[in-house]
Amino acid sequence: MTPAPIILFAFKRPHEVQQTLNALRANYLAAESELYVFADGPRNEAEAAKVATTRVVLDAITGFKAVHRFYSPHNIGCAESVIAGISRVLREHPAAIIVEDDIVSSPNFLDFINQGLRQYADNPRVFSVGGYTFPFRRPEGYTDDGYFFGRTCAWGWGIWSDRWFKADWDLTDWDTFSNDAAAKAAFNEGGSDRFRMLERAYTKEIDAWDIRLCYAEFRQGGVTLFPTVSKTVNIGVDSPDSTTEIVFDRYKTPLDPGTQRTFTLPNPVTVNDDYARQFRHKFSLPVRAWNKLRTLAQNLGSLFLSSRRRRDLAHLHTTWMLTK
Repeated sequence: MTPAPIILFAFKRPHEVQQTLNALRANYLAAESELYVFADGPRNEAEAAKVATTRVVLDAITGFKAVHRFYSPHNIGCAESVIAGISRVLREHPAAIIVEDDIVSSPNFLDFINQGLRQYADNPRVFSVGGYTFPFRRPEGYTDDGYFFGRTCAWGWGIWSDRWFKADWDLTDWDTFSNDAAAKAAFNEGGSDRFRMLERAYTKEIDAWDIRLCYAEFRQGGVTLFPTVSKTVNIGVDSPDSTTEIVFDRYKTPLDPGTQRTFTLPNPVTVNDDYARQFRHKFSLPVRAWNKLRTLAQNLGSLFLSSRRRRDLAHLHTTWMLTK
């Protein structure tokens, strides 16, 4: 079957997007896949050079069945760029695979996502197919190459048009939902961070599309298929050009070597209790608080090293001047 088209979103990170493209091009199915590229415009003059350099990289893309480029002359914003771009492609295709400019994939990433999109196309319970997973312990006796959980994946993923177009991006039911304690508790079963993040997206405190996609999955009673071994890694978590909040990188995970091309995917569609416990633990309040502290310690350490480096350079300069 024809592979689903790939959608790539880029902005102002030429180094990261080059790594993303190199990895995508090394996928077994790359040459059979169409690639749609959406590049957002600069927010100010200071970003113009990086945006231009990024587009030089995008102009040179080869290795895919076809490449379709859409460059915005002005800044749309992360969330609206992603929503509009995916919507445009899914009006023409029944499904698509999405990557952003900081996602490095294994050679079998496209195989895994495409197989998931084919296998569960007619099962509305499966909302999307993810490429990333935490390095969870495999439950004893678990033999499948994927598992289900009620939270979407934003780091290399696939979705069908019928699921996508049911999403309410404007959160028109916010007042009802935010005053329903039971509904909020149920939503936070997918992670204790979810309601607060959705609230921040609703009030425009953050420019986020992914938490709204999580909410769409929740409203549709869906789950996401995740691989048991990650097919992607995020190389932009601590990037100074990231459009998301920079935190301690708790997402490090081994990347699949990519030799396996056919997968045993779970049937029927049920959530494994062991994987669910491990997933919820990663997004529990104590773990999130601990990682906030590690982020603070990491940032303080960086400031200390920078300050110390400046003092050392000043000392070397003084020493050199005295010995002239």
